[in-house]
Amino acid sequence: MTRVLVTGAGGMLGRDLLAVLRQQPDLKVTAARRAELDITDPAAVNAAVTGHDLVINAAAWTDVDGAETQEAAATAVNGTAVAHLARACATEDARLIQVSTDYVFAGNATSPYPEDAPTAPVNAYGRSKLVGEEAVRDLLPETGYVVRTAWLYGAHGPNFVATMLRLAGEREHLAVVDDQHGQPTWSYALAGRLVELGTAALTGRAAPGIYHGTASGQTTWYRLAQAVFSRRGLDPDRVHPTTSDRYPRPARRPTYSVLSHDRWAAAGLAPLPDWHTTLTHALSAADVSAPWKAS
Repeated sequence: MTRVLVTGAGGMLGRDLLAVLRQQPDLKVTAARRAELDITDPAAVNAAVTGHDLVINAAAWTDVDGAETQEAAATAVNGTAVAHLARACATEDARLIQVSTDYVFAGNATSPYPEDAPTAPVNAYGRSKLVGEEAVRDLLPETGYVVRTAWLYGAHGPNFVATMLRLAGEREHLAVVDDQHGQPTWSYALAGRLVELGTAALTGRAAPGIYHGTASGQTTWYRLAQAVFSRRGLDPDRVHPTTSDRYPRPARRPTYSVLSHDRWAAAGLAPLPDWHTTLTHALSAADVSAPWKAS
């Protein structure tokens, strides 16, 4: 029986990964939440990885703004700890799937970033995640997989879609930035794709390296907010467009976070569906409707 370890199992993506994996009767799943596994501890990582065939690392430092003043701490989790996991996987001959981010790019492109596009992160969070990518590349050239995602939302953690639904019940009008472009990605759909990639990796159908795990299509935060309102039967004209300079943040955000998905075809997998489709499914799915009900 194939044994799968999920780190960061208590987070938004981690919980969705467990839901998907537990539908596979031929898999034995180990869920390692933050309190159960400190991935910055190499001895603990070695012990946790032992006996597993596949590791999916959903553990991460996700405080983008906080990383600006705590870059060393962010890198310890997003970079150095990934090297610990990679070394442990090398010892066990296990496959590692590392979840990364669009923030490794400069965000100034005008067409979707291919998987092999040059990286140039513009903030500390992006730099920390790039260290993790490089660890997988250097330590697991034949058995390491990096899946970059972006604009992630889901039922089990703070995210933009949940915030829009909450604010819809608190304010008559919202101002949302319309000058950042990306691909809203449902965490449950991404979890399904990560599990499919893991299966393909274990059976030799998926080459190691970088994949882009974002929804197809593209939009802006403003257009996404309007879509959320529309799907909840609310007036989308309550959402007004604005610009990023009206909401300065400690960490610079990429203005263009659209990724291409060419490498999936070689693994026999299609890209994730269009963001409109997955948003509709997310907001109507039984397992996410309750926590996302607009007040």
